[in-house]
Amino acid sequence: MSKRSLQRAYDLWAPIYDRAVVGFSRGPRAANIAEIPSTAKTILVVGAGTGLDLPLLPPQALCVALDISWAMLSRARNRAGTAQLLQADAENLPIASATCDVVLLHLILAVVPHAERALAEASRVLRPGGTLLIFDKFLRPGQHAPLRRLLAPLSGAVATRTDLVFEDLLCQHPELRLESDLPAAVGGWFRRLRLQRQQT
Repeated sequence: MSKRSLQRAYDLWAPIYDRAVVGFSRGPRAANIAEIPSTAKTILVVGAGTGLDLPLLPPQALCVALDISWAMLSRARNRAGTAQLLQADAENLPIASATCDVVLLHLILAVVPHAERALAEASRVLRPGGTLLIFDKFLRPGQHAPLRRLLAPLSGAVATRTDLVFEDLLCQHPELRLESDLPAAVGGWFRRLRLQRQQT
């Protein structure tokens, strides 16, 4: 799916997005955000959508939340608090390198056209020692999951993927160290991941 098509799809999804994802994502979102270090001063939320993460973020931190869909961001305004909202592309972040203490990638890597680029951008903007928190649906290496692989072409047409293997992305980033990997939602189909950016 192209970026333009993705933007249009999520403009259409915006009115019903919360009803579609709140039920299974509320707990994992909160659990991930609870792992934000108390020392974090700058937080970047990539793929902020309707802003479900924003009320949960520590109020003392400077937060920037971005999404490719303005329709989604317009619904995030009531939840934004002091967070700055930006319409931007996860694969080309308008953020300087090594400036963020924390980056959140919640339900975004399986959505963007090129997950590897989005992960590379998240790593780029993290400071050494910074924390990357991910919540999304991933296959594990070698996992057969025939139904999920069968559904992949169809799900891709509605702006999400069901056959993404996180480890295939991570192996391209030796600067990212995986610290925890926990099953989260839908029988472990979704995972909560915490990573730290190392010195290069």
